[in-house]
Amino acid sequence: MKAYLIRRLLLVIPTFLGISMISFAVIQLAPGSPIYMKLRTAEQGISTDANTQEILRQTKELYGLDQPIPIQYLKWLGRLVTLDFGESFKDHRPVRDKILEALPITLQLNIISIFLVYLISIPIGVYSSTHQRTWSDTFITIGLFVLYSMPSFWVAMLLLYFFGGGEWFNWFPVSGMNSIGAENFSWVQWLVDRAWHLVLPVFCLTYGGLAGLSRYARSGMIEVIRQDYIRTARAYGFSEKTVVFKYAMRNSLIPIITLLGTLLPALLGGSVIIESIFSIPGMGFRGFDALLSRDYPMIMGLLAVSALLTLIGLLLSDLLYAIADPRIKFEQPD
Repeated sequence: MKAYLIRRLLLVIPTFLGISMISFAVIQLAPGSPIYMKLRTAEQGISTDANTQEILRQTKELYGLDQPIPIQYLKWLGRLVTLDFGESFKDHRPVRDKILEALPITLQLNIISIFLVYLISIPIGVYSSTHQRTWSDTFITIGLFVLYSMPSFWVAMLLLYFFGGGEWFNWFPVSGMNSIGAENFSWVQWLVDRAWHLVLPVFCLTYGGLAGLSRYARSGMIEVIRQDYIRTARAYGFSEKTVVFKYAMRNSLIPIITLLGTLLPALLGGSVIIESIFSIPGMGFRGFDALLSRDYPMIMGLLAVSALLTLIGLLLSDLLYAIADPRIKFEQPD
């Protein structure tokens, strides 16, 4: 296990370099320029093309955009070693500070969502697999398919309309992470207020993954309970509860653990829409704003953090394999 962990950690480095290189090239080659975005207002007052071109040249030189793309990438990579993502083109603040402000908010949303997804979906999948072709299984299956088919932005708008001060109920806040003046609350009041603000966005981030993962849990459980060793356990007289939760459930977790490596980056991507709708200043909200303003350093900083979280998720999935199934060995055979 130790040798495998070292190999995977070493593999993270070239993988991260490849992701960052491709991302940097795609961003630089995309239509639009931060120079034109930044000088759009100024250009309206410039009457001659010579003045316009001179201002563009000086601005490109100021931001280092006059250099070849490989040189720009190498300079960015050199700063990355010291965790320096550069300065934002939009407000000239260090990108690292802006990410440190946004990352805890996004992780807070996603960690709660992932916990709820696994906490709810696994019992649903186990129950549905052990009650096949019953009315309860049919009802659960239809309900999960309906949840999975509903886009998150549409659900978010419905929740805002019905429960966020529309024409129906004013039960939940519609924006932000805390109420105005929350810094003066006691820690208990602050915690309750934060949880109150998180109800709607966390629900929007949870229901889709819950519906999908429940189906994986059901199919994996059905495959396991048809195995010969499960029949043998029942023949020995073990109770159905022992057979399901001690022998079958653990072995059915492999496909669910596999999805853990992709669920974290998927939630980070989905939080772009949810954070924008609920005006939550997380990484998704900052990333969308950076794309609109062509803020290259901010975009690359967010992509670097997202890529690192994705690689960590994949590594965590591999390590959990051995915990769920001791038959899986990562060491090379002698």
